[in-house]
Amino acid sequence: MKLAFVIQRYGAEVLGGSEHLCRLLAERLAAGHDVDVLTTCARDYITWKNEYPEGADRVRGVTVRRFANARTRDLAAFNQYSDWLFSHDHSRADEAEWLKQQGPWCPGLIDYLRRQNQQYDVLVFFTYLYAPTVLGLEIAPQRSILVPTAHDEPAIGLEMYRDVFRRPAALGYLTESERQMVQARFTDRPLLEDVTGIGVDMPQHHRYPGAAGAPGAETPGGEERDAPADGEPPDTAPQRERGSHLNARGAVFRRRHRLWGPLLLYGGRIDPGKGCEELIQYFSEYVKEGGDATLALMGVKLMPLPEEPFVRFAGLLSDRERLQALEAATIVVCPSPYESLSLLALEALSAGTPLLANARSPVLVEHCVRSNGGLYYAGRDEFVECLKLLVADGPLRAALGRNGREYIRRHYRWDVVLGKYERIFAKVRNAK
Repeated sequence: MKLAFVIQRYGAEVLGGSEHLCRLLAERLAAGHDVDVLTTCARDYITWKNEYPEGADRVRGVTVRRFANARTRDLAAFNQYSDWLFSHDHSRADEAEWLKQQGPWCPGLIDYLRRQNQQYDVLVFFTYLYAPTVLGLEIAPQRSILVPTAHDEPAIGLEMYRDVFRRPAALGYLTESERQMVQARFTDRPLLEDVTGIGVDMPQHHRYPGAAGAPGAETPGGEERDAPADGEPPDTAPQRERGSHLNARGAVFRRRHRLWGPLLLYGGRIDPGKGCEELIQYFSEYVKEGGDATLALMGVKLMPLPEEPFVRFAGLLSDRERLQALEAATIVVCPSPYESLSLLALEALSAGTPLLANARSPVLVEHCVRSNGGLYYAGRDEFVECLKLLVADGPLRAALGRNGREYIRRHYRWDVVLGKYERIFAKVRNAK
C-alpha cells in the first residue's frame, strides 16, 4: 500500500510529540508499505523558518518530501491576534487569517497534494491544528485519516475545526481521554474511529560492567530487584551486594552530570507552555521546605533557567542518553497541562520510574490511574507533598515502577498499535 503522512515538521532532530509519533510510526510502517512523508522545510515551530533543503530526502529509511514555507511567523503579532480572536465574535474569514498567521503556511505542499493525491492509497494527517491538515483534508477526505493529537485548548473551539473533525474517513486517537474529549465536543464525526495509541519499546534494565545481579536489574524470571538508593556521591556510597553505586541503574548519566541524591527529571521542550515555569516555581518551594532533590531538565531550552544549585540543565540528549537519564531519575515529572499522549510519561513508565504529573491534564491523570505508576498534583502544595512522599518512600517507588512497566507491556506494544492502523488502512482503501 502507498501511504502519505502529512505533518508540519519532520526530522530526527525535530522535537515535538506529534512529530515524534509520526516519525516512529512512519519508520515502522515503511517495512511493509511505501511511505512518503509530506512536510515543510521548518525545523522550529516558533518561526517556521525554512532550514531543511526543499525536495526529496531519506530519513531513517523513509522518503521525506519537503516544501518551503511562504512566510515566517511573527509570534508577537500572532499572539495579539489570537487574544482578540478568542475573546470576540468573529467570522470564518477571521479564522482563516488566524490559521495563516499561525503557520506553517506552505502552499507548495497543498499544491502537491492536489496534483499527486491519486498515487496514494491512504493519506494520514497528524495534528488537527495546523494549515497542512486543515487545507489538506479538503482534497481527498474519503481516503484520509486524521490523528488529531487533540487536547482541550482555546483553538479547538474555532468553527473551522468542526469541518476538520467531520471530513476524514477515520480518526485515530492516542488515548481514551482524547477520544472522550473529542466525542463530547464534535458530534459530527466519521463512523470509523479507534484509540490507536503509540508503541513504546520496553528497555531492558541496564546492567553496567560487572553488574550482573545489581539492584534495579531484572532477574531471570523477569522480576526486578529493589533499586538502590539514589546516586550517593562516590566518597559516601555504601558497598552493595555484588557491586556498588557504579553498577546502579542510570549511574553513567549521574556520573557524567555529577548528580547525586534524589533526582527529579523533566524531558522535552523547556518552555513555559509546557508547564516548566510553574514547575520551577513549585520545585523552589519544595527546596525552601527542606527538600534535598535536584531538578534536571533535558531537551531544548526555550526559556531562561534560574542559576540555582538545585536546577541543572542536561541539554539535548541522544536516545541512549535519554534512556540512561530516565533510569537515573528517582521520579520523572510531567508538568504540562496540555497533553494528548505524553511520550515522556510512557517512556518513564517503561523504564520503571514513577511519575509525578500535572492533574490539569486528563491524559496524564489517565496514565497515572490506569497504570498505578505515579501520583498527580493539582497545585503547589500537592506538588510539594507528593514529591516529599516519593523521595522518602523507596518501597512505594519500587511498586509504582513495577506497575508502570506492566502497564506499558499490556497497552503500548508496537504489534498491537500497528495492527490497529493496518485494519483502518484496509477499511479506508476498500471503501473508495
